Amino acid sequence: MRNKLLAAALASLGLLSTNALAQTEIQWWHSMTGANNDKLNALATKFNASQKDYKVVATYKGQYGESMTAAIAAFRAGNAPHLLQVFEVGTATMMAAKGAIVPVAKVMADAKEPFNPKAYLPTVTGYYTDLKGNMLSFPFNSSTALFYINKGAFKKAGLEPVAPKTWKELNAAAEKLKASGQECVYTTAWPSWLHIENFSAWHNVPIGTKQNGMGGFDTVFTINSPLHVRHIAMLGDMAKKGLFTYAGRTNQGDAKFASGECAMFTGSASALGNIIKTGKVDWSVNFLPYHDDVKGAPQNSIIGGASVWVMGGKKADDYKGVAKFFAFLSRPEIQMEWHTGTGYVPITMASYELTRKSGFYDKNPGLDLPIKQLTNKTPTENSKGLRFGNFVQGRTVIEEELEAVFSGKKEAKAALDEAVKRGNEILRQFEAANK
Repeated sequence: MRNKLLAAALASLGLLSTNALAQTEIQWWHSMTGANNDKLNALATKFNASQKDYKVVATYKGQYGESMTAAIAAFRAGNAPHLLQVFEVGTATMMAAKGAIVPVAKVMADAKEPFNPKAYLPTVTGYYTDLKGNMLSFPFNSSTALFYINKGAFKKAGLEPVAPKTWKELNAAAEKLKASGQECVYTTAWPSWLHIENFSAWHNVPIGTKQNGMGGFDTVFTINSPLHVRHIAMLGDMAKKGLFTYAGRTNQGDAKFASGECAMFTGSASALGNIIKTGKVDWSVNFLPYHDDVKGAPQNSIIGGASVWVMGGKKADDYKGVAKFFAFLSRPEIQMEWHTGTGYVPITMASYELTRKSGFYDKNPGLDLPIKQLTNKTPTENSKGLRFGNFVQGRTVIEEELEAVFSGKKEAKAALDEAVKRGNEILRQFEAANK
């Protein structure tokens, strides 16, 4: 009785809210930094203000690999978060963590929250859906690979400020840019994601067997095909001629283009925010180049970024709060706010249409290209995504072998053969550990 009287007295003084007493906290571990961290926290704050039963607490837990490792360890210790943001290459690893995750499809069905997987972009949901069509994790920050040019540099070189459509045209433009005194002609971010993963989807060729790993753990890599070898050999040759500048394994190329140092750049749609903020380049954003002698190219690009996984071992009421939060994130107006503020793609066609009708794309030409490129054609088994076990390590192997080509230490065929061999060893280790 004394405790109830004290609580009532504190509440009357504004020192304790009866709503706060009843609120259930939903812990969300993420890997967003800078402006994107601010936008993510704004989403959590808006959800918390929209209802009184649940409070999402967003916490930065380091880079993707660090936060995933921390969450798995926390699950084993019995104190995992409710939600975990995991990059797309961690999908197979999370799927294999039996008992550690609860599929989003089950969470939404149990909570009876509105949920239609068909409302989401196929190239987004394909990454995070099992072969039975059940969505495993919630798509959140999805991007795709794009091609940027510095129109001022093109004009200086006597070129029309129009992006080359093919790799043949890009090479021709690169020669003229180099001749005009442009020191950094072309660079890229995320070499494996751009020049192996997206390159394969864009040309409708497989990265691996078993539907790029989606059909089972007993997959093998196929990135040493004649087309892959030809493309990587071309980049190696461009590097020797000074037409391609290697920037690093992650997004180091973003700054090289945004600063005006490089005239052409392939990188993530999420680079747009920094390019616009820096304001040093008269730029255009375009579809990825393709090899025009490849039948069916261009196909569609695939996503990068991350999804949100629901961790296991929580109370039923907690999962109701998770479902409400996912329903909130799926609202077209919320998706539009995230898309226009970060450069990540809206994950539903409804949010894309709402953004288009708002006039945003008229005021910001080209910012709808990620959606157009992802939906360029109906995804095939080669272009709906990939799902390889321990692909964090697999991608590192690919990057190492690509670096050997770009630095002139290896021929493309030898490097990609070695990438397949080393990558397959990683796949077999994962397969053995997750029978």
